[in-house]
Amino acid sequence: MKMDEWLVELSELAAEEQLWLPGETIIVAVSGGPDSTALLHMLSRLAPAEQLTLVAAHMNHGFRGEESDREEQAVQRFAAELGVCYESVYIDMPAYIEETKMNSQAASRERRYAFLHKVAKKHSASRIALAHHADDQAETVLMRILRGTGPGGLAGIPIKRSEKNVELIRPLLRRNKADILHYCHQWGLAYSQDSSNGKRTYVRNAIRLDALPYLAQFNPQLSDALVRLSGLAASEDDWMERETQAAFERCIMISREGCQMTRKALLELHVALQRRLIKLILNHVGLETSTISFDSIETIRQAVSDRAPTTWSFDAGSGVRFVREYDSLHFVHADVMAAREQSEADYAYVIMEGMDRLELPQAKVVIMLDMLHPPCEGKSADRMESRFDAELIQWPLTVRNRRPGDRMQVLGLNGTKKVQNMFVDDRIAPSQRNTLPLLVDAEGRILWIPGVRRSRFAQVTGASQRVLRIRADFGDE
Repeated sequence: MKMDEWLVELSELAAEEQLWLPGETIIVAVSGGPDSTALLHMLSRLAPAEQLTLVAAHMNHGFRGEESDREEQAVQRFAAELGVCYESVYIDMPAYIEETKMNSQAASRERRYAFLHKVAKKHSASRIALAHHADDQAETVLMRILRGTGPGGLAGIPIKRSEKNVELIRPLLRRNKADILHYCHQWGLAYSQDSSNGKRTYVRNAIRLDALPYLAQFNPQLSDALVRLSGLAASEDDWMERETQAAFERCIMISREGCQMTRKALLELHVALQRRLIKLILNHVGLETSTISFDSIETIRQAVSDRAPTTWSFDAGSGVRFVREYDSLHFVHADVMAAREQSEADYAYVIMEGMDRLELPQAKVVIMLDMLHPPCEGKSADRMESRFDAELIQWPLTVRNRRPGDRMQVLGLNGTKKVQNMFVDDRIAPSQRNTLPLLVDAEGRILWIPGVRRSRFAQVTGASQRVLRIRADFGDE
């Protein structure tokens, strides 16, 4: 392959995947190894035609003493030869790992990306170029298969993704290691060899040095097959993510407390979309994607089934709670729930004869009262309205929330019935039971629960001279 063909294909890939736009600044992460060395060299050759400004960024981890120092010096010289701006940082990673007790690879990745983002901010860069290649992709997919992953995990390393308002791009992801080494050889590029790459104590190294060569006995094209699998999975995962986002926008009601949807809306989705939608909702209300386990998703999904309890809650972690209330599903912040419960303290408001309006902020309801004179119908318009013989009412009235042991003499029934049982029978959500208003007369008798039941007291008859009409207008939750 002629060297110019590398640039042609790289330019075409950038246009196809929208890796960058003319005139942009790109931070190139350069470790000093063959992959990042080749990447910086290719981009420097392409920069004039693409009108790109490059910044080489190197992080000295301090893991290998003098070897690490020599790598840093080599990268600095190489950047100078290419006429590329250079940024570097030294971090005593062994000391940082000892202090934080983090896994060495996780700690290094955290600090490396933090450094790259800092350099990007300094230079107002919108892209960070990383030198991952096809062999890295094959290793990643196999690692995820061994650990247990879903279709999304099979997509492996994305060719680009956004992080902290910067696009992480991987221009070499479709090139294998052999091609990159050949490029370095053809251009006479000097590069460093990281001695830690031969240590099998790192899982990725063991996968590359042992697992892939062993499995290649059964399929000599295993690496290519894994890369092809990642490409297929990435395309299908992208389509599924779009479908999930569409379902989210179609089915989810967002409030300050979190997200809400109907049970019916979730059950109508294919099981694959159910899982993805639950994960998206949990992420929306505050859970980091990496902390959302398959078991948590399945627990929530099973809680929506016909066989599950109709009222149920589950701590999803990180202060997020899932609540099923009959046919309504809530994904809420635990601190918001606690604040709401605090605001649901007992309330009671007195209604004197002649009042025509009462606002109940705890229940988000307005009580409207007016007096009717015969002839008028004794029947209410709906369950949010009730009518009483004003001469038979024991004034003053009180509007309050429920109290332990509340019972009501329900119209049409003998004896009394517990308010709690009435709430259950009428499928009143548990979260609403402590705020729903009860109308009580001066003798403590419950006359009416808006939307639920009316008592047998003060019924309107043909002999009634004055009729008190009361209506409850509930605001939006």
